[in-house]
Amino acid sequence: MAKKVILDNAVHERDFFTDVMAVVRCIPEGRVTSYGAIARYLGASRSSRIVGYCMNKAHGLQPAVPAHRVVNRVGLLTGKHHFATPSRMMELLAKERVRVQNDKVVDFERLFWDPSKELTL
Repeated sequence: MAKKVILDNAVHERDFFTDVMAVVRCIPEGRVTSYGAIARYLGASRSSRIVGYCMNKAHGLQPAVPAHRVVNRVGLLTGKHHFATPSRMMELLAKERVRVQNDKVVDFERLFWDPSKELTL
């Protein structure tokens, strides 16, 4: 379901997928967020699974979407199987100095980026 937003005095239709991609593009390098945090920010708190489906479709989009920065609510790399190799998500996080051990972000609470606190609709 598309919603209409007013930008620059013009009405534009937005959809959930587009909004998810916009939020994910805002995640700073070296930080991570969760599917649920993105869903809550977008006013769809029960849609974390839909955010995950959106992440599956994010590969290859331009501008690029840093899908590797989105993990589950406890910091697990649950989306790793949707990357080119099962280790690619961890490799991308490692390039940003995010440590991962046993498929879980080390120091998740400190690295967690909450769009509800960092962004305004």
